[in-house]
Amino acid sequence: MAVRTAKAQWDGNLQQGRGRMSFGSGAFDGAYSFSSRFEEGTGTNPEELIAAAHAGCFSMALAAGLGKGGFNPESVRTTAKVHLEKQEAGFAITRIELETEAKVPGIDNGKFQEFADGAKQGCPVSKALAGAQISLNAKLV
Repeated sequence: MAVRTAKAQWDGNLQQGRGRMSFGSGAFDGAYSFSSRFEEGTGTNPEELIAAAHAGCFSMALAAGLGKGGFNPESVRTTAKVHLEKQEAGFAITRIELETEAKVPGIDNGKFQEFADGAKQGCPVSKALAGAQISLNAKLV
């Protein structure tokens, strides 16, 4: 099976330091910092990359499930919101909100919700993030 690689380097102390993260495929290379992670500074952060991974994985899992069920989705658009919160033991990803809109001809909402829930449970990224509360709001458009 495939092995995916990403790299990160951090230079300096936590609050004044700076870092870069990149994907092994070369598809992404970006800066990150204390302010991009814990405030509203420019650059990316690990949680944003987790959100992108989860949105992508869920969208593909939903399309796959619909296809196996005999439905041909025209589009699946997903947003993932990853919540990083300070707790007694430090920071933790406590919750992830998945919001998806799909255009799927010939399916009723009840059946669509079954496929969406199955994708939430079966997506490999959802499984990896099982320690966080994952909610789903799925809509047909």
